[in-house]
Amino acid sequence: MRQVECVVLDWAGTVVDYGSLAPTTIFVKALKEAYNFDITLEEARIPMGLGKWDHINALGKLPTVAARWKAQFNAPMSEQDVDYIYNTFIPLQKIKVVDHAEPIAGALAAINWLRQQNIKIGSCSGYPREVMDALVPVAAQYGYAPDCVVASDDLPAGSRPGPWMALENVNQLGVSAVWRVIKIDDAVPGILEGLNAGMWTIGLAKTGNAVGLTEVEWQQCSAVEKEHLLRKAYGELYNAGAHYVVDALEDIAAVVNVISARIARGERP
Repeated sequence: MRQVECVVLDWAGTVVDYGSLAPTTIFVKALKEAYNFDITLEEARIPMGLGKWDHINALGKLPTVAARWKAQFNAPMSEQDVDYIYNTFIPLQKIKVVDHAEPIAGALAAINWLRQQNIKIGSCSGYPREVMDALVPVAAQYGYAPDCVVASDDLPAGSRPGPWMALENVNQLGVSAVWRVIKIDDAVPGILEGLNAGMWTIGLAKTGNAVGLTEVEWQQCSAVEKEHLLRKAYGELYNAGAHYVVDALEDIAAVVNVISARIARGERP
């Protein structure tokens, strides 16, 4: 039996949407449209990786956001407020994800390499099903079609950082053991998801939420700036418990081989 049977890939910042821009910019826009309330992109990124309702709820509890919200509305953000922001967010997000559906450079080559090793390609996302239904067919036109797609609202138990979406990939793809699976993600809740599911985890530092820059913005950074951003991103993902961290999906082959060798020796995550 092959040692690694499956990888479970995140979507934005991992395979598509360099810098994970589609969700963060829409959180900013949705709060502005719903309540004329301003947040920064940096604030929008802090809960990234959670299901989107949970993300908005977490934003409302950030100390800086909560203080400004209470000053503007004289009350904390309520669940009804979260519902209204979420319902504003979803139609905007469905439009935006289509513009960011092209795979990140090198991602398709990495996925093709995984398939050559007879490794199944699972996936899950913080996006709800109706957003995934907009994103998946466009990504397929670009050549990315995973074997399984699980959305944040597909399962009654919930989404990240719980293990349920990752484990649903195991169920749907008939994987023999969770320790033969690698969860690959660019955000802390996605790493925690993999750990909670009993899987190996690989964090992606450069292309996702931890750095939070588009490919053009990244290329415009100086060598010193790049080093600083990567050191911070690697630290964030390792501190979350990632077994390994690399720059991008295109860099995973060597790590997958290392994990395969560790499994062959009887090691477990």
